[in-house]
Amino acid sequence: MTLQILFLLAGFVILIKGADWLVSGASSLARKYGIPDLVIGLTIVAFGTSAPELVVSVFAAVQNHQDIVFANVIGSNFFNLFAILGIAGLITPLAVQSSTVWKEIPFSLLALIVIFILGNEFIPGNFKLISRVDALILLIFFCLFLFYIYRQMKVDASNAVVADKHLPGIKIGLYIILGLGGLILGGRIVVNNAIELAGVFGVSEKIIGLTIVAAGTSLPELATSVVAAYRKNNDIAVGNIIGSNIFNIFLILGVSALIRPVNYNMSFNTDIYLVAAGTIFLFMAMFLGGKRKLDRWEAGLLLIAYMAYTVFLINREI
Repeated sequence: MTLQILFLLAGFVILIKGADWLVSGASSLARKYGIPDLVIGLTIVAFGTSAPELVVSVFAAVQNHQDIVFANVIGSNFFNLFAILGIAGLITPLAVQSSTVWKEIPFSLLALIVIFILGNEFIPGNFKLISRVDALILLIFFCLFLFYIYRQMKVDASNAVVADKHLPGIKIGLYIILGLGGLILGGRIVVNNAIELAGVFGVSEKIIGLTIVAAGTSLPELATSVVAAYRKNNDIAVGNIIGSNIFNIFLILGVSALIRPVNYNMSFNTDIYLVAAGTIFLFMAMFLGGKRKLDRWEAGLLLIAYMAYTVFLINREI
């Protein structure tokens, strides 16, 4: 057990350093080419920090651990929204662009609605199963999201300011590659050893997926958003979370179900309701008064909700 704890600590160190490199490289890339930080956060950073979820869910699908596939995706989205935005928002109030409030956050809510419909057999021929046809539907939505990002990049590029100071091109590439590598390696180390430790307590795959696996694979998002918030780079801090939540459902669940159709456990409906409620809360917090900002007290509420959710899961398992 001592060895697993040491590996966990090593994983945390690798994650944090990887996040630092990734934010540095991505921010410099945005400044060099006049690409808005929000676009970088919604694409490169979001995809990179979602890589652990992709690896774990694909592996779980191949090995037929179907509850872990869903639990990893839904649990990661909950952790991203409530825990990570809660912590980042306590570090600094998170002010964002209007497109985040009116487009990206609603798109992440749409992702939840789509998976809820597909999972509850509201579409003819779907017997509480995310089939390969459903997987293609998810991937089509993901392509639509990428098309929106492309259009957004063209619209926002004229407003982006190219800074005088940025890293050399080679160093930018190295920072991004090493950062992504550190995030993936650190995430895998943490998850593998956390599962070994959790196995001692004999908890179900669903609970492991919603808690330890979800939190473990979301540690890259946590490290990246916290570092970005500390550096006052709010667009990357928030864009990373919203983009990752969209990636998790449309890309990761889509790819996993394409590899092997996944049975849908109806008990996941409760978790989807909670993530949807948190997404609506985030939208309302930034919409009211036109402030486009998540204040510290609102971030605190998100973090408290995550703690209450964790207690609820433990009590439900007991």
